[in-house]
Amino acid sequence: MKKNMGTADKVIRIAIAAIVAVLYFTNVISGTVAIIAGILAIIFLLTSLISFCPLYAPFGISTCRSNKQKA
Repeated sequence: MKKNMGTADKVIRIAIAAIVAVLYFTNVISGTVAIIAGILAIIFLLTSLISFCPLYAPFGISTCRSNKQKA
């Protein structure tokens, strides 16, 4: 897997995952919404840790500086 996520992208995803966790543990969200948001938060966290987003690959998107093409 070639890295396709930059630092800002990773920080944003980790922040969203943390916000979802706080909302869940403070009982602001519950039920089906909490399950769906939790699954998305876990996916965001995992993709941030490996610096690869599978949805970026088919579209050729890369927020990583080292993978951007030079003009």
